[in-house]
Amino acid sequence: MPSVYLTGDKNFSVLFLVIFLRYVVLASIAFVIFYLILKKKTSLRKIQPGFPSGKDYLREIFYSLLTALIFAVIGFIVFVTPLSAYTHTYWDIHKYGIPYFILSIVLMILVHDAYFYWTHRLMHIGPVFRIVHRVHHLSTNPSPWAAMAFHPLESVIEGSVIVVIAFLLPAHPLAIGIFLLFMMAYNVYGHLGFELYPKGFSKSRVGKWVNTAVSHNQHHQNFKGNYGLYFLWWDRWMGTLDPTYDRMYESIKPSGKS
Repeated sequence: MPSVYLTGDKNFSVLFLVIFLRYVVLASIAFVIFYLILKKKTSLRKIQPGFPSGKDYLREIFYSLLTALIFAVIGFIVFVTPLSAYTHTYWDIHKYGIPYFILSIVLMILVHDAYFYWTHRLMHIGPVFRIVHRVHHLSTNPSPWAAMAFHPLESVIEGSVIVVIAFLLPAHPLAIGIFLLFMMAYNVYGHLGFELYPKGFSKSRVGKWVNTAVSHNQHHQNFKGNYGLYFLWWDRWMGTLDPTYDRMYESIKPSGKS
């Protein structure tokens, strides 16, 4: 068997393990803390009453496993095959300097936020929703395990943001790794089912532009509006923020209180 194939096979396995373990570790931490240890703690702000069923958790994990495989395929094609020579990826961190290294992470987040908003809106068009996005919306009361629970076609769309970034921005692999870790952590938070930001945050000078677990949970409940990922500016600019969002954010009460 050619050594190139062995190297490629090993690289794919590493990519898959990194992607899936990143999901498992972050989702597990959130699940253990909020769904097991602190489940009955009345100071926590549970967005929807009740919890998903065991079948919901298994479905979310199953589709997330498929997503990790698809993400690994995309990453392998972009960064391991000869196609990588045409990307703007660089390995010497001093080539662009530390300030740009930090800036590149911010730029990746901004690019991803815009990419996610518009592809997410597209996936809510009737037939596209039914074929591509409905699987994710089976989690009407999402848990941390729903963070990557996508239909394979949606996984291709979601994962292709790395293609955009690789061909658009000079990016160091470590910067990409930090960006992807942030992406996963915020995605877990968005599907947590609990709000971690304090009361009044949604109306604050900074908070009015930041996406919250309440906003994304509201999207899972209503199947429309609140399409953003990290920020709410696209939703506010495009008029797609649910008009009841601020009211709902403030109405969330600690668990166990009526």
